[in-house]
Amino acid sequence: MNVTFYGAVREVTGSMHLVATDKDKIILDCGMFQGRRRETYQKNLVFPFDARMIANIILSHAHIDHSGRIPILTKNGFNGRIICTRATSDACKYLLSDSARIQESDAAYINYKSLRSVLMKSKEMGGDRRLKSQRDKIKKLLKKDGERLNIEVIADLMEKYRLERIRPLYTSEDVENTIPQFEGYPYGEEIITGNEMTSVFYDAGHILGSGMIIINIREEGRSYTIGYTGDIGRFGKPILKDPSTRFREQDSLLDLLIMESTYGNRLHEPVGNLTITLKEVINETIDRGGSLLIPSFAFGRTQELLYLLHALYDKREVPRIPVYVDSPLAVELTRVYTEHPEVYDRKTHEQFLSDGENPFQFEQLRFISSVEESMRLMREKKPHIVISGSGMCEGGRILHHLRYKIHNPRNTILLVGYMAANTLGRRILELGEAYEEGGRNGEAPTVKFLNKIYPLKAKVVNLGGFSAHADRNEMIRLLKTSNLTIRQIAVVHGEEDQALPFAEALEKEGYRAFVPRLGETIRIRPRSTGA
Repeated sequence: MNVTFYGAVREVTGSMHLVATDKDKIILDCGMFQGRRRETYQKNLVFPFDARMIANIILSHAHIDHSGRIPILTKNGFNGRIICTRATSDACKYLLSDSARIQESDAAYINYKSLRSVLMKSKEMGGDRRLKSQRDKIKKLLKKDGERLNIEVIADLMEKYRLERIRPLYTSEDVENTIPQFEGYPYGEEIITGNEMTSVFYDAGHILGSGMIIINIREEGRSYTIGYTGDIGRFGKPILKDPSTRFREQDSLLDLLIMESTYGNRLHEPVGNLTITLKEVINETIDRGGSLLIPSFAFGRTQELLYLLHALYDKREVPRIPVYVDSPLAVELTRVYTEHPEVYDRKTHEQFLSDGENPFQFEQLRFISSVEESMRLMREKKPHIVISGSGMCEGGRILHHLRYKIHNPRNTILLVGYMAANTLGRRILELGEAYEEGGRNGEAPTVKFLNKIYPLKAKVVNLGGFSAHADRNEMIRLLKTSNLTIRQIAVVHGEEDQALPFAEALEKEGYRAFVPRLGETIRIRPRSTGA
């Protein structure tokens, strides 16, 4: 049997690995590559195999970099099962639908901009004469009620002018066609995954429903066992249980462990410091008369922030200023969290559930859904906290909040998640840290988004302790304290500056580890013949 590494190889997005036996082909995750659109569109669109040949998908968790290409695979002919935990199945309904809406919206806007540019130069529309009148005429033609894009008219005119039309990777309809293929299972239940192939989910502690997967395979009378960590969570984080370290005896001898390395060469702040640091940042910002803007993933990070803010407000350790979650998606996903208390840790039960409290709801909290409410909030001058997506500042309402707050030194931009290379979040992090290290002297650095350049005068704070990913020591702790015996480890889901040092650290701990390259295939040899 063979394993081929097709995504999240020496990078952190696009997670996908093919497990092939003589009877079945399954893939572990089917994630979206994230970054600049021009660089990722084709990578996401084209698969290195025939989708109709894939029997099933085993999905580790719902994050888009692990699940986001599933609707494309289905469009291409995949009709198997998407095997995951129950919470992951529930969350994917919202995350994939949101992904489709974003793509549809982005494609429509790019097409509009492209067509508008051509029409501004068109003789039919008046050429370059009477510029304001010409713009009004084009706006009336291409928009309904002056605001909503007229998709049908834009499509017809792009065809007339022979312009290349940008299309979304998949649509909301494609997602609706995919959802029935999801099958959710509890942790610890043995699942028939293919011909002479079973799998079991163990809690990964990363986000709600995240799972480490053990796959047991029989091929030509021989047994093989493969482990896949998905993304590993931290120990001692609030809400969720710690990553599992105890595995069934039949799952404990691994021929191969495919292991993430997002923070394979870094150490986080101790989990216990999170509440203390968050309290300090809130108090310092309010003392300056500013507001706190938190770009956050709608699933996982937002709920963790609400949990910690709820605890701080209950203890009156910070001024109880208004808190806004400005993300329709986060509203739905917070509801998913409330529907799965069976995966909460003991402390969450003791601190909130035992008193009948919802960990993710308190008096000062408001969920924002409508665009009108969001726009009013952007102009709010009184101190407040806004949690909004996207987490890497690559789209969504966070960009508009940044537009109103990034230039004010009284405000704070609090980064609480991983910022991938080539994202606006990474640029804000790097420029903000450099500006702070330089004593905030001289002109403020600038960042460009929404087609404008803005001075980065707001204070930038990075709380690595909020990461949902284990750091180097925590990942090694998982291995050392578990009852797993591992023949070799493939280090994936990490940029080279994280994956390569982590593989070296594993070697020093006595493990045989390697970092595969994109498209590399390895053969899993029978145990009796040695490695």
